[in-house]
Amino acid sequence: MADTAMSGAGSTGGDDPLQRAIWRLRSRGCWSDAAALLTPHLHDAGAAVQRTALLVERCLFTGQGWAEAEDALRVAEAVAHDDDERGAAACERGQLAYAATVLGVRDRSDEARSALGRAAALLSPGSRTRPLLDFRRGLVAEHLADAPQSARPAYRRAHAGALAHGDTLLLSFTWRHLAALSLRDGEVAEARKGFAESLRIREDLGFLIGTAPALAALAEAEPEPEAARLRAEARRLFHLLGGIPTWLADQLHPDRPSPAGV
Repeated sequence: MADTAMSGAGSTGGDDPLQRAIWRLRSRGCWSDAAALLTPHLHDAGAAVQRTALLVERCLFTGQGWAEAEDALRVAEAVAHDDDERGAAACERGQLAYAATVLGVRDRSDEARSALGRAAALLSPGSRTRPLLDFRRGLVAEHLADAPQSARPAYRRAHAGALAHGDTLLLSFTWRHLAALSLRDGEVAEARKGFAESLRIREDLGFLIGTAPALAALAEAEPEPEAARLRAEARRLFHLLGGIPTWLADQLHPDRPSPAGV
């Protein structure tokens, strides 16, 4: 499986003490605690969307917390006042529906496409949310529509947008998913480069919860014994974090093929 991004603007929080605290919790998989820090600020559309995104990411990594994420999403939709705010909320609705579909909870693929399409119509061309939207539309194309030829340009748009907006965390996702498409096409050297860059970014940012998936992905493009070393490190982190992300368990088994992804 491949992990998926939530809003990464600011990533580590910069100079904002609240955002730094949220990042520290999120990066270790403490999504509920991170979301709780935003509860006093839910009158603000940005805070409501960020809280939703944290809880949606928890669903994707753990397969749990769906009702709480839905409740947070309804709050974010209710407090949105302009098109960009409504578009950001729609982007999270699309991501929640995508997660439920790809994890086999319930087929919400039509809802995912509809919500992301609505987000595309609402967000301004220069919105900081648009690169994230492009990335998520790539995920839907690749994993729900089985159309990697459509996913690649979406990932490339997301990559360019993440560079333009300085969204380093999102770059770790775009590098990784473009690399996965390269590996699928037999371009092993290109895949190795992308997976390695994704891992480097996550380690530099301290995105602990996303490091084991990045290690496992790089292992797919490396020869033995380096692949075995990377998988062993991924397993160590996976167990350290209590078996999260849950969908990584099968991929870390050396005798099983990588599952089709999140």
